[in-house]
Amino acid sequence: MSDDFAATLSVARFQRYLRWADGDRARALDLYALNTRVSESLYTPLQTLEVTLRNRIHAVLSEAVQEHWFDQEGFLRIKRQPRQIEKARGELHRGGKVPTPERIVAVLSFGFWISMLSPDYEDLWQGTLRRIASREGRAGLRRKELSTPLNRIRDLRNRCAHHEPVIHWNLPKHYADILMVVRWLAPPAAVWCERHSRFPMVFPTERIALSTSQQDAERAER
Repeated sequence: MSDDFAATLSVARFQRYLRWADGDRARALDLYALNTRVSESLYTPLQTLEVTLRNRIHAVLSEAVQEHWFDQEGFLRIKRQPRQIEKARGELHRGGKVPTPERIVAVLSFGFWISMLSPDYEDLWQGTLRRIASREGRAGLRRKELSTPLNRIRDLRNRCAHHEPVIHWNLPKHYADILMVVRWLAPPAAVWCERHSRFPMVFPTERIALSTSQQDAERAER
């Protein structure tokens, strides 16, 4: 049965697991199953972060500008962003839904929201957007302190979404970063996330034994 299942996977996809298992197919399939379970367990924290981030940005900019802040001429400074807004509207129209600001916000990608924290928006951060997040008992949060972990988290999110290997990454660190950022954005959301997240129960307490090449070993530090 295991060999039958392995045959359904692409050669390129399964080869990574075979290398990690020194050619042991049963061990490779165990690693594949572990990767699937761990990726699944990251859904709750990743979802919490994405929803919290977009809602905090939308709330702050709606108050400071207006509810349709993304339609203000010249407000969006990255070329692809207006196209993303129009694409979101199109998806809603095709689905028979009125493109209200709340619905447009919900359709936009995680990448759109992280783009709002790019250097192009440094002055917006200094003037308004910095209100989306804060650290208890510490000085104001710098834009880069938020965007740097978010970009790493986006890479992890995309790998999980495309069913790519992630068990060679430093997942406990990524998980801690997710909780840290959610806590900066909305402490109650972080409390909820920790209560419902399965990652601490699913991720092995012992180091995952992988036979790696030097290239894979370097990637394992991500």
